[in-house]
Amino acid sequence: MRDSEDSDAFRLSVAKAALDLFAANGYEATSVDDIAEASGISRRTFFRQFRGKDDVIFADHEILLARAAEFLEQTHPDPWVAVCDAAQLVFDRFSGWREHAELRYKVVHENPALRDREIVTVFRYDRLFVNYLRRAMPTHSHLHILQFTASVTATHNYILRRMIRDGVPTSREDLQSALQKLRADFHIGTDQVVVAVFPRGTSLATVADALSEHLD
Repeated sequence: MRDSEDSDAFRLSVAKAALDLFAANGYEATSVDDIAEASGISRRTFFRQFRGKDDVIFADHEILLARAAEFLEQTHPDPWVAVCDAAQLVFDRFSGWREHAELRYKVVHENPALRDREIVTVFRYDRLFVNYLRRAMPTHSHLHILQFTASVTATHNYILRRMIRDGVPTSREDLQSALQKLRADFHIGTDQVVVAVFPRGTSLATVADALSEHLD
């Protein structure tokens, strides 16, 4: 675990150096050699860690995708809550890496090709959540799973963008509360008790019809 954390810290340090160069000189004008020099590493070391300039920009996403996957590989009593907790884990990390995330946002949104890569990266979170839920609940409605994970991802991204792009004061509790409401909207983890009172002697058919109409 320690080796993994050290590797992540190294990759993020190189990514930060690259983002500083991209922000100052432009993405196209910055070479791999420039990044390696600014990071104090060799070109060979750079390519052992990254495939190219675009990879280094999204190093934080790659790290968080791996950590979210590791989290979902653990045993969880409630798969729906586990997906929300995985999204919370990603948000918490981005909050801690806020300066890095803000700089990446600026660089990415000045380059159309990088924006396309970011869209693909966001989709990978959603696919991770879908695959996990389908494994955890193989008989559950695929459509319901798709709708739920898309909503979790959209909620996470909306609140994260408010913090990163708009500078709105945002806390982890904001996302936590939004995801709790989302589960309630999907009737997940919100067991409801219905108490019905009928006059003595009411037929079972009448009771069943009334309950069916209410629950529908």
